[in-house]
Amino acid sequence: MCGIAGLFIKDPTLQPQLGELLAKMTSTLCSRGPDSAGFAIYGAGEEGKSKLTIAGPSEAFIRNVAERLVAAIDPKASSAVRLSHAVITLKPDDVARAIEWLSANFPETGVVSEGQRLEIYKEVGYPDDVAKAFGIATMSGTHGISHTRMATESAVTTNGAHPFSTGADQCLVHNGSLSNHASLRRELTREGAKIRTENDSEVAAGYLTHRMRQGQTLGQALKSSLDDLDGFFTFVVGTESGFGVLRDPIACKPAVMAETDRYVAFSSEYKSLTCLPDIKSARVWEPKPATVYFWEHV
Repeated sequence: MCGIAGLFIKDPTLQPQLGELLAKMTSTLCSRGPDSAGFAIYGAGEEGKSKLTIAGPSEAFIRNVAERLVAAIDPKASSAVRLSHAVITLKPDDVARAIEWLSANFPETGVVSEGQRLEIYKEVGYPDDVAKAFGIATMSGTHGISHTRMATESAVTTNGAHPFSTGADQCLVHNGSLSNHASLRRELTREGAKIRTENDSEVAAGYLTHRMRQGQTLGQALKSSLDDLDGFFTFVVGTESGFGVLRDPIACKPAVMAETDRYVAFSSEYKSLTCLPDIKSARVWEPKPATVYFWEHV
C-alpha cells in the first residue's frame, strides 16, 4: 500500500521547519506502511563538495567504516554519523573512488545517496521511530520527500526501503507496482546503471537517471516513463533544485496536493497535510493522471 509525502519550501523563513513538517506529514501515513521508512532532505551544500551517504547494520559499524574510508580516500574529508548512517563530505572526483573502496573492503555497506545537497536516511521499523532515531525533525532544507513502506515485492531491509537514489542529487519514492521492472533492470544494467536491490522502485529511479544522462530534463524523463513503464504508480522525485510528481494514466493510487505562497506539498492522503501552516487557505487539488508537475528553485 505504502504512503508518500513531499514538501517544497518557497518561503526561506520556513526552511528550518522542513524536517519537522515532513516528519509530521509522514507520521499520519504510518498505517499505510509500517515496516520501514525513509527521508530525503535537500539541505545546505558546500560548494565544490559532494555528500556520500552510506548505511550499515549498526552505529558502531558505520562509524568504523566512515573513519577508515576518510583515512583511505582523503584524511581532510569530514564525516557525520546518525544512527546506522554516515554522511561523508568529499571532493566530487573522490566519490567514485570511495564507492569502489567500500565495495572492495566493506561490501555489506549500503550506498544510500550522493550529491552536493542530498542526504537520505532510511531504516527498517515503524516510521515514527525511524524519524525520531535519525532526528529528522531537527533538519532544515529547501525541499524533501518521504516514504512509509508496506513491502510487496522485495525484502524488508534498510537497502530495500525508499527513497532510492541512482544519480547525484536525484531520488524517488513510489506508491504502486511495475510489471516490467525485470526486463527494464536488465536493459538499464547493460547501459551501465547501478541497480543495487530487487525493488521495482529503484528500477524506476534508475530509468529516470538514465534518461536525464541522455540529455532529457526531469520533466521529459517523466513523460517518457509513461510509455516505457508498465504498471501503476505515483512518483515523487527530487533533484538538487526541485521536486516533481507523476501519476500513471489510470491513477488508481491516492494523491493530493496543496499550494500556498510559502510551500507546495504532496501526500497520499489529505490528513497528512493538516499539520502544514495555513493549510485552510491553501489551494488543494488531486493531481491529474499522466500529467507532470514540477517546482524548482531558480
